[in-house]
Amino acid sequence: MNILTMNSVTNLDAQHRGHVLVAGSHGGLIAGMLAARAGVHALILNDAGVGKDAAGIASLDLLDTIGMAAATVSRQSVSMGLGERALEKGVISHANRHARAVGVAPGDCCREAAVKLCRAAAPVGELPVRSENRSLLGAQNDYPPIIGCDSVCLVTPDDAGAILVVGSHAAMHAADPWSALGAYAAAAFFHDAGCVADVEGISRLPVLDEYEIPAGAVDFRSARIGDAQSIWESGRLSFLNYAAQIAGWQCGMSVQVASEKIQESVFASGNRVASMGGRS
Repeated sequence: MNILTMNSVTNLDAQHRGHVLVAGSHGGLIAGMLAARAGVHALILNDAGVGKDAAGIASLDLLDTIGMAAATVSRQSVSMGLGERALEKGVISHANRHARAVGVAPGDCCREAAVKLCRAAAPVGELPVRSENRSLLGAQNDYPPIIGCDSVCLVTPDDAGAILVVGSHAAMHAADPWSALGAYAAAAFFHDAGCVADVEGISRLPVLDEYEIPAGAVDFRSARIGDAQSIWESGRLSFLNYAAQIAGWQCGMSVQVASEKIQESVFASGNRVASMGGRS
């Protein structure tokens, strides 16, 4: 059994089955489900600041139900989207019952915890089938649709021209600019995952500036990570790129008001549909 690292659980495949995984993803429900589907032996994620309704660590109790040992590192110890750095620098903040059974505890260094997780019992069950949610949050004639995606992996190039409310954190997990969003959208909202001041925590935003896409992240205390509906209903902006500032967004503004500004002003002159990274 090996200890493997990944920047995101959205990229897992058969080579991760049966191994201990340290990933840069948030510890919410979606990340836990993706890891379980991939058949990992045990899991360490990022607590994303824990946030509203403890959504940043929601996968821990979920994975307990199938006997998978799981823990999170503190967002204060390492940025999102960096699996290797989490292994080297992360400090454990929370552990589920099966992880605690092999000695994993808050305050452990991540590598030490990962070694302990190699001794954990293998998962014995399967999670109920549940798809990540993608939904239409709002639509009016002559205005761009507002589409909610609980994970950025649900965004497709066909979402060009839409306003996207994405449950994922605002940190890049790959070098390809296309991974920042995956569509030339009218605007995009992410979750700040407890980011305080580190640029890495909001690295999607300046990349989207290069394509003149207004983008922002919502305060982790205002909405649940991994939940586009929550971001839409109660999210309050905490970080903005330059294009968003030009569009009239302000920190503290609700996602719904910011979306209205895009609908009413940016598209007054007509819909723009272009491409990112050569894709359309």
